[in-house]
Amino acid sequence: MTYIVALTGGIGSGKSTVANAFAHLGVPLVDADIIARQIVEPGTAALSTIASRYGNTILQADGWLNRGALRRKIFSEPEEKAWLNSLLHPLIQQETQRQLASIDKPYALWVVPLLVENGLHQRANRVLVVDVAPEIQLARTIDRDGITRQQAEYILASQVSRQQRLACADDIIDNSGDPHMIAPRVASLHQQYLNLAAAAQQDLHR
Repeated sequence: MTYIVALTGGIGSGKSTVANAFAHLGVPLVDADIIARQIVEPGTAALSTIASRYGNTILQADGWLNRGALRRKIFSEPEEKAWLNSLLHPLIQQETQRQLASIDKPYALWVVPLLVENGLHQRANRVLVVDVAPEIQLARTIDRDGITRQQAEYILASQVSRQQRLACADDIIDNSGDPHMIAPRVASLHQQYLNLAAAAQQDLHR
């Protein structure tokens, strides 16, 4: 069984930057966001179910999901968000397990933005949190996604607090400073995770 390191962090914290640094070292990534997009591609049962509920206005002209329209739909309707989650989360989990089971490297990086929110941290051997101050999260999210401060604050408020996330962390990367500091920190953690994975394998064979 592959040793699993879960990578998480709030919106705008720089999870992708950190994940890419691990990928450069040859670490396989299983990314919940990518899986979430794959399971609603044209031709999937999930996309048909969503279109049946909301009509074809939820689709773009090319048949792909209109994410902006869907986001607006569930933005102010908690019951619709709950319905969507109950449809997608089991499918995401199923595909996640399939991908993790197919990895033959010492460890895998499982990238999960809502790891703590969805109570998934128990499913990993180790939890790595990318941490920045909320003000930096807001500024980066507004800049990256071209949304209003109010929308960014709403997204931030829908996630667990910084303190709750850090309470679940085994390791922390502070991503509020110089981006050049990420690579050496990742390299150090990579060595640590290789050692932990090797020790876990030895325990299995005892």
